[in-house]
Amino acid sequence: MERLKIALEKAREGRLVVATETNDYKKPQLKRAAPLSKIVYTHTKLIEVDSDVLRENCILTGSGAGPVTDAYKVLRTHVLQHMRANQWNTLAVTSPTGGNGKTITAINLAISLSREVNQTVLLVDLDLRRPSIQSYFSMTGYPGISDYLLGNIEISSILVNPGIERLVILPGNKSIENSSEMLSSPKMLALVEELKTFYPHRIVIFDMPPTLSCDDVLAFSPYVDSLLMVIEGGKTKKADLERSLYQHDRAKIIGTVLNKSRTDFSIYSPDSAY
Repeated sequence: MERLKIALEKAREGRLVVATETNDYKKPQLKRAAPLSKIVYTHTKLIEVDSDVLRENCILTGSGAGPVTDAYKVLRTHVLQHMRANQWNTLAVTSPTGGNGKTITAINLAISLSREVNQTVLLVDLDLRRPSIQSYFSMTGYPGISDYLLGNIEISSILVNPGIERLVILPGNKSIENSSEMLSSPKMLALVEELKTFYPHRIVIFDMPPTLSCDDVLAFSPYVDSLLMVIEGGKTKKADLERSLYQHDRAKIIGTVLNKSRTDFSIYSPDSAY
C-alpha cells in the first residue's frame, strides 16, 4: 500500500478527485441553474431496471444515505465544481489497466450527478472493444453505439432511460476492433459535437477503455473537456499510473479515484506536484 500511496501523491498533479433534457439548442452553460421541470422522454426508450439487479452489480439504487452513496456525492461535488468553474460539460473516465472499476465508477458517478436537479446526464459507452455498461443494467440484446457507427440506425433509437430520472444511457453493443480509428472518424466527431451542444443542461460522461490497453483514450481525449483516472487499491502499480498520467494533457485530468480501498473511497486533489 505504501507504493500505492506514493503513486497517488504523484497523481495529484492531475487535478482532482474520489471514489432533463430540454429542447433548447444552445451552447452549454454549466453555471448553476434553476431546477429542471420533470422530464418527459418522447424518443428515448424507457427500460425499468430491477433494483435487485442494480444492487447485485454494485450500482447505486434509490437516494438513501450510506458510505458508498456519500462517497459518490463527494466525488460528484468535486467534479461539478471543476466542470462548472471551467464551463465544461464532457468527462472521460478511464484507468491505467483493466479491472480497476472504471465502468462502475462512471455509472455510479452518472447516477449521482443525475440526482442534482439542475442538469441531466448522458452516459456513453465508448469502450468499443469491450462494451459493458449494458450488462450492468441487464440491457443485453438492445442496439448500441456500434450499430450507429457501422450502420444507418438513428442515434435516438439507441438512447435508453433506465428508470432513473435525468439519466440517459447510450450503450455499447458489438465489439469494434478498429476502435481508435472509429473514435476519430467524422461520424463520431459529429456525434460528440451534437452530444456536447444539443442540451444546455446536460453533462456527458464517456466510459473509455483502460489507457494502457490501446490508443483509444489518447485518440479521443482531444474531443473531451476533462478526464478522470480510476485506480485500484492494492493492485494499480506506480509505474502504470505514471505512464497513464503522462499520456494525457495534465490540464484535463481533474482527479484520481482510489477504488476498492481497504479504508475509505478516497479522493485526491491537484494541489501538489511531482
